[in-house]
Amino acid sequence: MKTFTYTAQDEVATDRLGAALAVALPDSTVVALHGTLGAGKTRLVQAVARAEGIADGRVVSPTFVLIQEYTEGRRPVYHFDVYRLKDVDELEQLGAEEYFYGTGLVFVEWAERIDEALPPERVDIEIEITGEHERSFTITGRGNLHARAVEKCRQYLTQ
Repeated sequence: MKTFTYTAQDEVATDRLGAALAVALPDSTVVALHGTLGAGKTRLVQAVARAEGIADGRVVSPTFVLIQEYTEGRRPVYHFDVYRLKDVDELEQLGAEEYFYGTGLVFVEWAERIDEALPPERVDIEIEITGEHERSFTITGRGNLHARAVEKCRQYLTQ
């Protein structure tokens, strides 16, 4: 397991983190996003999607749809919001496992609600509001592949 914390002073810095994640994360990575309402979970997904070549404005919160698929970039980005799910069974009915073990990147907002259904090898990102525009991102790679990806992301951000 590898963990580091990145402080984004503003949205430009969040975009930089998104670019670093796009470079560092291997295909088939599940990213569990944790944070309060308004912490910036969707905003981070937008930054990664932009770095993957998905047009600005395309990525929106999937709150009422549960899953948004963005396939026009370099690789697919799948964006889940599991806040409204009743239980893990409901997630399974959506076919989540096909996304988790497919190609592309999978971002899961409110991941703590379905933790037991997530792959054990993944990336966890805890987002904390530390100021009006400032956010703290604690990024943890679980498993060797994702630990290396998190280290690669850290190196990208410290260049």
